[in-house]
Amino acid sequence: MRNKVHLWGSHGATTIGIALALFMLAMLMVLEYHSYRLTHDAQERITYKVDLSPDTSDSLALALKQHIADMPFVKHVDYISKEKAAEIFTEDLGEDFIGFAGYNPLFPSLMVNFNADLLPDNSTATLDRFCEDLNNQPGVTGVAYQENIVSELREVFYNLSWFLIVFIILLLIVTIVLISSLIRIALNSRRETIATMQLVGAKARFIARPFRLRSLAYGTLGALLADILTLIALWAFGNQFDINLLAPQHWLWYALIALAIILVGILIAYLATALTVRAYIAKH
Repeated sequence: MRNKVHLWGSHGATTIGIALALFMLAMLMVLEYHSYRLTHDAQERITYKVDLSPDTSDSLALALKQHIADMPFVKHVDYISKEKAAEIFTEDLGEDFIGFAGYNPLFPSLMVNFNADLLPDNSTATLDRFCEDLNNQPGVTGVAYQENIVSELREVFYNLSWFLIVFIILLLIVTIVLISSLIRIALNSRRETIATMQLVGAKARFIARPFRLRSLAYGTLGALLADILTLIALWAFGNQFDINLLAPQHWLWYALIALAIILVGILIAYLATALTVRAYIAKH
């Protein structure tokens, strides 16, 4: 009875250990996803202002708007006439500045937002070509955007992505070592059974088979438990900071992460078990 309880304790410790390691891996993958999404959204919210000359007609401005909208990486274009610009400025200022100045000094403009998914990797060169193309269009006096914010945002995301990728690789190595240690503990709890099988002439492959099959169960159960813990963590974090982390637009990516965790758990548990069992049997 005592050996049975000890065996179940070994199984439980192995499964929980794998689950905790995979839980940390899942949280890093979720962090990588949300960092990409936030950077992606921030890039799409950056507005590029195309200034037009004050004598630009509405027909010319609308033709230019259509020219910009036809570009494959452009998400949205807004035309703001002189009158509309004055309304916005008056609303922000809180008083009618035209009555004070006696005329409308504002210029018409086009407000452009890009689709971050469609921008190529060399987005800086693409933006330069975009600005050069528009500066050659009739009625355009210049293209204004916060270049330092664009470059800094891209650099921050690049550095953060590489940091998380390196951290995920290190965590994978730690997970393999941890699972190998847990499997070795499980093997020690069955050393009498292994010794008996060796005495009757059982081959190493036959002895290792039940442990390999059990490793699939360890990996699957540990991964499912890690996915459940990840879901609970997202729900708790979202409630704590009033963030809707479980919104429907995230479900597909969460499902892919959950599937990846299951596959990684099964693969790592199986490989770690195969290597550990082989080394254990060769030593004994």
